[in-house]
Amino acid sequence: MKTSELLKILKKNGSYLIRHGKRHDIWFSPITNKQFSLPRHKDEIKPGTLKNILEEAGIK
Repeated sequence: MKTSELLKILKKNGSYLIRHGKRHDIWFSPITNKQFSLPRHKDEIKPGTLKNILEEAGIK
């Protein structure tokens, strides 16, 4: 999955950007009340990384 597609899913589920970092952005999920990092790469996100991000966001 591309980063742009993941951003749409996160925003749809209520997650929002807290701050920009050099290589990663820090997001917050109101579902889990957790912060998580999201790589700012334009390429595909690796399946394991994607799984962890979705779990931390409370989507899967």
